[in-house]
Amino acid sequence: MGDAQKSAGRKSKKTTKKHLMVFSGRAHPELADEVAAALEIGLVPTTAYQFANSEIYVRYEESVRGCDAFVIQSHTAPINEWIVEHLIMVDALKRASAKRITVVMPFYGYARQDKKHRGREPISARLMADLFKTAGADRLIVVDLHADQIQGFFDGPVDHLMALPILASHVRDKYGDQELAVVSPDAGRIKVAERWSARLGGAPLAFIHKTRSTDRPNEAVANRVVGLVKGKMCVLVDDMIDTGGTIVAAAEALMKDGAKGVIIAATHPILSGPAVDRLKNSPAVEVVVTNTLPLTDEQRFDKLTCLSISPLLSQAIREVFEDGSVTKMFDGQA
Repeated sequence: MGDAQKSAGRKSKKTTKKHLMVFSGRAHPELADEVAAALEIGLVPTTAYQFANSEIYVRYEESVRGCDAFVIQSHTAPINEWIVEHLIMVDALKRASAKRITVVMPFYGYARQDKKHRGREPISARLMADLFKTAGADRLIVVDLHADQIQGFFDGPVDHLMALPILASHVRDKYGDQELAVVSPDAGRIKVAERWSARLGGAPLAFIHKTRSTDRPNEAVANRVVGLVKGKMCVLVDDMIDTGGTIVAAAEALMKDGAKGVIIAATHPILSGPAVDRLKNSPAVEVVVTNTLPLTDEQRFDKLTCLSISPLLSQAIREVFEDGSVTKMFDGQA
């Protein structure tokens, strides 16, 4: 074998070391800082601003060529602005030759529009998935989707994380000495309530029978409690709290049915409009949420407990980067 052939052989065996880089949009930088600290790396310096007509500009201040990129952005209000910034960040990474781009969405915008209720409606959750795929995303990491089927909307791997272990651990540690019942705010989330029940030692289940208008968003009527809740501390579980009307009505229905008390536990604290006043004045003894979305000072109140989701996100990022298993994070736990 000649020298040239030997040299070519040596080159073919050369491997490129993987390089983890984490990027943050401007929607919730505090959460991104927590995730980066848990991973023991710094966020990539990024320039982002808006032109006079509100168009968004993004540029990374370091080379991203060949990196394994994780782009964190929570889709919070003003939600359309932050979604567009997220898409632009992904496009910038694709055009700068990042090797793999994972979009980290602690809260997936438009997740409630996952199907058509009536004719001539969009399926906006599917459109969101298509937009991120077109922008250049190879993979999604999301937390507690409003509907599990959204995972199938994206043409690529989707890691669906659950905040349940974090929320349930808090409830168990604080209220484990009391007789608990797990309550779903509607029949559609019974499976989630069953996972909660398993985490809380087989606590009995109940749900609220309610009706909702298809043409009046954020309005629901809690009709009656199905299940035995009298004398029990009820853990009312949901994926999000938006205006708070549904969850507060459910808490009131439980108290009328003889519950000892109500703990509200939800992953995503949207807390729009009257939500804070409704929750403050509700019969709930505590409202437990995570920091998938940022909270302003005005949105914080005495009953509110906000737990960090950063340990979950950082572990998932580490597993994806090291080609490990995200599924094992939840096996036997939920």
